[in-house]
Amino acid sequence: MIDISESVMQFLLAFIVVGPLLGAVAALLPAPPGLKGKSPEQAVLRHGVTVTGTVLIAAIVLALGFDHDQPSKMQASTDISWIPALDVRIHLGIDGISLPLLVLTALLTFLCALYSYFKMPAGPTPKAFVALLLVLESGTLATFAVLDLLLFFLAFEMVLIPMYFLIARWGGEGRSQAAWRFILYTLLGSVVMLLGLLLIGIKAGTFDMMALATDNGRSLTTSVQVIAVLAIGIGLAVKTPMWPLHSWLPDAHTAAPTVGSVLLAGVLLKMGTYGFVRILLPIAPDGFRTFAPYLAALAVVGIIYGSLACLALAKQGAKGDLKRLIAYSSVGHMGFVLLGISTMTPTGVNGALFANIAHGLITGLLFFLVGALKDRTGTTDLDTLAEETGAALYGKAPRLGGLLAFAAVASLGLPGLAGFWGEMLALFGAFQPAAGLNRAAFLTFMAIGAFGTLLTAAYLLIVVRRVCMGALPHDAPRLTDVRSYEFAAWTPLVVLTVVAGLWPKALLGLSDPAVQQLLAGGTR
Repeated sequence: MIDISESVMQFLLAFIVVGPLLGAVAALLPAPPGLKGKSPEQAVLRHGVTVTGTVLIAAIVLALGFDHDQPSKMQASTDISWIPALDVRIHLGIDGISLPLLVLTALLTFLCALYSYFKMPAGPTPKAFVALLLVLESGTLATFAVLDLLLFFLAFEMVLIPMYFLIARWGGEGRSQAAWRFILYTLLGSVVMLLGLLLIGIKAGTFDMMALATDNGRSLTTSVQVIAVLAIGIGLAVKTPMWPLHSWLPDAHTAAPTVGSVLLAGVLLKMGTYGFVRILLPIAPDGFRTFAPYLAALAVVGIIYGSLACLALAKQGAKGDLKRLIAYSSVGHMGFVLLGISTMTPTGVNGALFANIAHGLITGLLFFLVGALKDRTGTTDLDTLAEETGAALYGKAPRLGGLLAFAAVASLGLPGLAGFWGEMLALFGAFQPAAGLNRAAFLTFMAIGAFGTLLTAAYLLIVVRRVCMGALPHDAPRLTDVRSYEFAAWTPLVVLTVVAGLWPKALLGLSDPAVQQLLAGGTR
């Protein structure tokens, strides 16, 4: 930790939120200021790397200046009146819950910009691509930083249009249908969510999330809380995505360009689960308790459904698409996050937050690797990949094969890697849920979730065996191994996956005090 004044911290957080938006405007200018390249296209891609890199540096400095002795305290706060008639305020701040998500978003967006500088996806002008990438980053960062319900909604919606165009204009086969499905599902969910947010704000007399969290639902009747949780929960569940509202996700991932899939899995899915923790748990606890068993039941159905879908896709002769398989795996992994949140316990919620970060790191790496395989072989079809590699990726491109195996075992929750702790803590939370919840039901959910971890291991090991393992003929053509820019983009994800697995306190030390206070009734 370094000593940084509160005013500097406020500036850093404001810059992190607004900086990418200003960068997006600059990207659309005739020539990005101060940057040169061999061509206008290279210059604008370099501009994207520069802006996202600057935002990442600001996020790291913010994290270093964060008071780790008081992670439950809202820091770097800015509170300015915006619409007095509605008591809507430009209220920003970070605590131990939002800080890791903020840094993860800045990191993944920078790595995507760096990757795109060397491997720009086929499509229209890079100017539009970079501008959309930066608008997407700004909206996601704002979602994790704002502390006003209406601002949260605006930031939540801000990411939809850029992601729609990234899929529709730079995606692969079936991109138009996938993009429309993505936008329709999320917009319909958001309309319902807005009604719930307005209901809370009108009934409580404020949209300020900190004031509402401190009130802890005392100014809202149980019936109002139940209606609000149902409405807001539907919108958040679509974005998470929770079974059975997940069906937009596989198509979106399959059609999206590599960086679109990385950001969709790595940060956009986290916006939904973050909303459950930041809004519903502290603001409408009685209403949330009513729906907690149903949320847990849908979560474990998602775990089993996602795993069985992945097993079906992984089978030989099933014509399974590797990107689609990883998309379905996200349904299962996010099921563990929802299960942890539904326990309403510090253990379960901490596990959910940890699993959020782990999923962003590991699944982001998996989509990068699948994109590299498609770049080399022209396909993500598992049968075709097995034929192209001769099931011997270890021999044809040993570093690439090793990284794919590493990401797979991290995703299945191998102890010592990041994927282990979140799922374990979510299951522990289900073992002893909060008072008022049916323990017998949650023990059943825990057992089903534990079985889901075995299914996860099964399909991921099948994928590794089919793609990586096999005898390499002497005359077999080699594949290009990991390139230098790929090494630069992937190394941080590998390192952080190991660090988080070996030193979970780095994340849990931040989140636990904040979660304890949030569940007890708000943050200071």
